[in-house]
Amino acid sequence: KAMCSGKLQTGLLVAGYFVYLLVGAAVFQALERTAEKQEKIAAARMKEAFLQNFTHLTVTEMEQFMKNLTEAIQNGVYPVGNESQIEDSNWDFSNSFFFAGTVVSTIGYGTLRPKTAGGQIFCVFFALFGIPLNIVFLHRVGKMLSLLCKKLGKFLYEKGMRKKKIKFLTLLFFLAMGILVFLCLPSLFFQMTEGWSYSEGIYFAFITLSTIGFGDYVVGKQPGRNYFSYYRTLVAIWILFGLAWIALLFNL
Repeated sequence: KAMCSGKLQTGLLVAGYFVYLLVGAAVFQALERTAEKQEKIAAARMKEAFLQNFTHLTVTEMEQFMKNLTEAIQNGVYPVGNESQIEDSNWDFSNSFFFAGTVVSTIGYGTLRPKTAGGQIFCVFFALFGIPLNIVFLHRVGKMLSLLCKKLGKFLYEKGMRKKKIKFLTLLFFLAMGILVFLCLPSLFFQMTEGWSYSEGIYFAFITLSTIGFGDYVVGKQPGRNYFSYYRTLVAIWILFGLAWIALLFNL
């Protein structure tokens, strides 16, 4: 019975966690999308005005243009290319979901961030309840992973191995498997998808999973690259399991 209620609890926790992220993503999208579109239109107009007058701009006007351009880029608006980019939102659902995940996991890349007052206030409350929920969730996933560890240990014990040696071997196995699954293989994947070097992939994977999150490298953000549709969602799942693996390593 205890096993059954444990499974039910885990199921409810996982479901609740994903529902929380999905609802958060939908709210962020609703609050931020329109403001972002206006920003993109303003940037496109600024570019147009510049292209019409750039032969006789004063130094002051030029400086102002540079300032506006820098601001637009910092806000995730790239006034490069044609009008069609105004329709591509940074706050589409997959981006919003990815953003919600980076908030609760405290990675916080800073490349996508709420700019409306409503979005910012919502972000405070979303993180306030989301971070503890994320910790509980990671702890539960870590527990499930450690059950695998116990099974491996039991198998070795029945083969007549000493307990100390078993502890060392399971830790080693877990470390090696984790490094392979969460650092080495994803870096290959990033190398192919993002066009980064392998060392940049390792660097990105580490900075992300350690929750440092500088934001100098972020997946799915390069203008002009074609990503497959669920790319960022896949990366979000990799992050979740990677964080659980790290939490479990500390436990071990």
